Amino acid sequence: MTPKMSARLGAEMLGSFWLVFGGCGTAVLGAYFLAPDNEAVNLGVGHLGVSIAFGLTVLTGIYALGAVSGGHFNPAVTFGLALGKRFPWKDVVPYWIVQIIGATIGGAVLLVVANGIPGFSASESGFATNGYDDLSPGGYSLLACAVIEVVLTAMFLYVILGATDARAPIGFAGVAIGLALTLIHLISIPVTNTSVNPARSLGVAWFAGSDALSQVWLFLLAPLVGGAIAGLTYALVTGVDREGVEVTGDVEAE
Repeated sequence: MTPKMSARLGAEMLGSFWLVFGGCGTAVLGAYFLAPDNEAVNLGVGHLGVSIAFGLTVLTGIYALGAVSGGHFNPAVTFGLALGKRFPWKDVVPYWIVQIIGATIGGAVLLVVANGIPGFSASESGFATNGYDDLSPGGYSLLACAVIEVVLTAMFLYVILGATDARAPIGFAGVAIGLALTLIHLISIPVTNTSVNPARSLGVAWFAGSDALSQVWLFLLAPLVGGAIAGLTYALVTGVDREGVEVTGDVEAE
């Protein structure tokens, strides 16, 4: 039986909060941490640790909350699943709203913690925001950043659609999806600081100043395009015809 809409929305909000607080929190608080009295020794987790953190937030969120809401935590995932006939269109906008709210709460709580160090500035630190050109970690162009966000979001949706297919091994979807997000971050942190999730981008951009907000449009649009590509082509690629399959609030129901 499909859980009540209120429960599903609550689960999506909590999962989106967890993704931003856990993933962006690792980037802000733990990626670069100098040893006491020794500026030459970095005890932070670096890009690898941040990538693993994002993967773990999704993996744990899916196993904790996926049975309630489907474990999207990402407007691009919701959009792609709807286009792939795995999710009802009437629920897309409510999911988007609570995903953004949950991500924003995650960003706000993270800001409170980060401000515990005197002199911290969200705008000067970047606050785990996404960007292109001067705001790209590696100085990558707008085109390069757009391409990588579209491609990686599409691949993320292909993994999600495949891992939750009725033919896939039962119980392992969360592992595949979490590892996919880890790989995505390993590839693209130097390029865009990795979005593939409009809610994740907005959740911290609100607090990072006008420069971050002026570029967040790309990280709203590109992941939705990538999600749409996967949602529209998964059946063509795999030969699975979704017509006539019952669509519920779950990630997969047949």
